[in-house]
Amino acid sequence: MSAIPFSQAKLVELHCLEPIFFASRELSDTYYTEGLIGNYALAYALGLVNSPYRLQQQGTGRPTYKEDLTSIATTCYILPASPKNGRVTYRFEKFNALSDAYWYAMTNNRVATAREDLPLERQGSKPNSFRPSNFPQTGRLRMIERGNRFQTLVFGNCKLAEYIRVGKFMSKVKVNLIEELSVNLLPEGEYQTTYYLNSADLPHTLQLFSFDVISIAPAPIIKNLRFWGAAWQVGEAIVPAGLCFCAKG
Repeated sequence: MSAIPFSQAKLVELHCLEPIFFASRELSDTYYTEGLIGNYALAYALGLVNSPYRLQQQGTGRPTYKEDLTSIATTCYILPASPKNGRVTYRFEKFNALSDAYWYAMTNNRVATAREDLPLERQGSKPNSFRPSNFPQTGRLRMIERGNRFQTLVFGNCKLAEYIRVGKFMSKVKVNLIEELSVNLLPEGEYQTTYYLNSADLPHTLQLFSFDVISIAPAPIIKNLRFWGAAWQVGEAIVPAGLCFCAKG
């Protein structure tokens, strides 16, 4: 790689002021948050790209990560945030979204609250209030506990907000700028990085020797990567060169 697209990077700490929830995994009626914050989520939270809070009509069919993030791929990049001290503490909470109406009935993956629809349902009709729901109504959440601290690298001359909101509950996170660092290009060779990386953002030419996988949507996160290729050195950190949003399409 002959040039470095980013001359500087910011070492950033994220301090969780409220519990954070992402539906990383679902096992029975328990919904687990993995101990990281994805870089796509951070890109939206930091205001690097914008997307409507609620998708409507044809926009509900698929996410628009590629369209949104490739528009800023040449100006900035951010790594997935990893736990600062190597471990994460969690909290479990129960939720119950059942109706508190005077009358309700259990139907096809839905709690119906319109008593007048019952005769129609018995005749084989499907009243509007009986449509199946695509969200859980009872269960447990494993959330990242407040007080946890994560760290990440933000490449490019991006202006960072002092506070952001992330996760399905828009939890508040304090953004602390630790240090501004220069980005240096290292020649091709064998390297190892401790930073978390988005598998969809790795350059095609990178040779991967070994790594651990954290399976989450929209793309798996890898850690403890040992690789062959050019690298960027940012302070004491080393990451593969050529990282770019949605590099693998």
